[in-house]
Amino acid sequence: MRVLIIEDNQDIAASIYDYLEVLGYTVDAAGDGVTGLHLAVTKEYDAIILDLSLPGINGIDLCCRLRRDAQQLIPVLMLTAKNSVENKLEGFRSGADDYLTKPFSLEELAARVKVLSERGNHIPASQLLVADLSLNTDTHEVNRAGKQINLNPILFRLLLYLMQNPHRVVKRKELEYAVWQDNPPDSDALRTHLSNLRQVVDKPFDRQLLHTVRGFGYKLTVNNAEDN
Repeated sequence: MRVLIIEDNQDIAASIYDYLEVLGYTVDAAGDGVTGLHLAVTKEYDAIILDLSLPGINGIDLCCRLRRDAQQLIPVLMLTAKNSVENKLEGFRSGADDYLTKPFSLEELAARVKVLSERGNHIPASQLLVADLSLNTDTHEVNRAGKQINLNPILFRLLLYLMQNPHRVVKRKELEYAVWQDNPPDSDALRTHLSNLRQVVDKPFDRQLLHTVRGFGYKLTVNNAEDN
């Protein structure tokens, strides 16, 4: 299991880190909201442990950005020293899945993280997500930021393969095989189709997802890449 801890108290973060590592988890940690948000949207995790009071971006704003802007469904366990009902409701409204008040038992925290990660794994396999872009392999529906995108079969197969391999560089030959198998066209058709895909998937929106990594291939990611 891969867990991200976003906690500015070094002693608390170290205790959680060590405890989860002993359980066999792969753990990353961030001491501020900006770094935590960057890790959350650029790497894949099964759960996030998020402190409410953070420098840079507080836990409420971070969770809101994670859900609203990045369209991430990663389960979030929020930690806080505040235990009022209103504080808890604010956490849940921001998109948190669970809430644990400090001080807490590491055993209880680990149990809650395990339950949350198992719930998160129940997202249908037919639904692919990269940031606010979604593709349903059963219905062939593609949406970005709530807007439906209509693709012809070639563009759909291109996007499908890229979304099945997010955040890594996909080589040209891989994409050609995904669309045309062993019979790619002689002309530079792939470049043209990728340009057309950009027109509908990226151009109408504020953030670019499809990147050209010069000399290597293409990448579908929220990160900036060596591009165009």
